Amino acid sequence: MSTPDPLAPERPVPTTRELFLGFLGLGMTAFGGALPLAHRMIVERRRWLTEPEFVELLGLCQFLPGGNIINLSVALGMKFRGWKGALAGITGLIAVPSIVVILLGMIYQHFQHDPNVKHLFAGLAAAAAGLLIQMAVKIALPLRKNLVLAGVAIVCFVAIALLRIPLLWVMLVMTPISVILTARYGERFAARPQVAAAKDGGKDTVKKEGAQ
Repeated sequence: MSTPDPLAPERPVPTTRELFLGFLGLGMTAFGGALPLAHRMIVERRRWLTEPEFVELLGLCQFLPGGNIINLSVALGMKFRGWKGALAGITGLIAVPSIVVILLGMIYQHFQHDPNVKHLFAGLAAAAAGLLIQMAVKIALPLRKNLVLAGVAIVCFVAIALLRIPLLWVMLVMTPISVILTARYGERFAARPQVAAAKDGGKDTVKKEGAQ
């Protein structure tokens, strides 16, 4: 896991109630793709996790069996409030969608052959694809600061998207390789923090002024 930044402001720790309401709202509004909205809710709005923490937790959830967003709600709840938080997160996430899906399933049985309904679902699929692409770009942007992580991501993308290698085999091979490479070379090839560079620049300025 990433080490916390000592210069970052203290982040709020969600209560069990906040976890439930947060994922309840996510379940009510996540039409077509929950992960982009989950990223916005967890990282940008409520600031429960930083960008690197969200990427790491999402990577763990993708490695585990089951839906990513379901795993994410459980993992995030466990992180902050133990089993109560996990139960609150997953209950809030699936409560409203379960009821809606049952009702829509009953309605769809009667109107599934309507051309307008088919066009509606085609439009929803396109919107969901756009949301997933937007989230993928946001998650991939921080990787440009670390050549090792960016290289691993590119290899995984080529293996799955272009070479059509099954996801399970890619995960079994690339996960240990990624862990070893990150542990050995992650810090060496990481971009230099701007804060440290700014401090060095400030010291150089002071030295120059003192010399004058």
